[in-house]
Amino acid sequence: MIDLIILISLLALGFGFGQYRENQHYKSIIKRESALRNIPAIASRHLPTEFTPCTTQLVCGNVVISIDFFKQFVSGLRTLVGGRVSSYETLIDRARREALLRMKEQAATHGASHVLNIKMETSSISKGQRNSIGSVEVLAYGTAIISEG
Repeated sequence: MIDLIILISLLALGFGFGQYRENQHYKSIIKRESALRNIPAIASRHLPTEFTPCTTQLVCGNVVISIDFFKQFVSGLRTLVGGRVSSYETLIDRARREALLRMKEQAATHGASHVLNIKMETSSISKGQRNSIGSVEVLAYGTAIISEG
């Protein structure tokens, strides 16, 4: 009985703190995305002629985000019955958006107007119990275009 109370308490704490931190992170992401909206990130590899002459700089941003205890527990239950694991979807969404923001922030420090040829790499870097995802790393990189003149 005590084990069940401890499990329920940990799940409730994991849910509460996890939701709070996730909401705070999303608020930060939304605020920073609006501030960096003037630096488009474009997947094209070809430099349009209107950007010449210019200098280029490799810019990157990476982030490691861990999943909270509650989401890990719920995703473990979800794997028993199948279907979408939405708790991991928000984890990946936050990680990708954060990595892109960090890349754009680095581009802004170089005075870039655009970032071309963006690429993203995603990997699970920490395995939890029974090879479940513990944390995910996302690396975003691209070519910052710095206009001359």
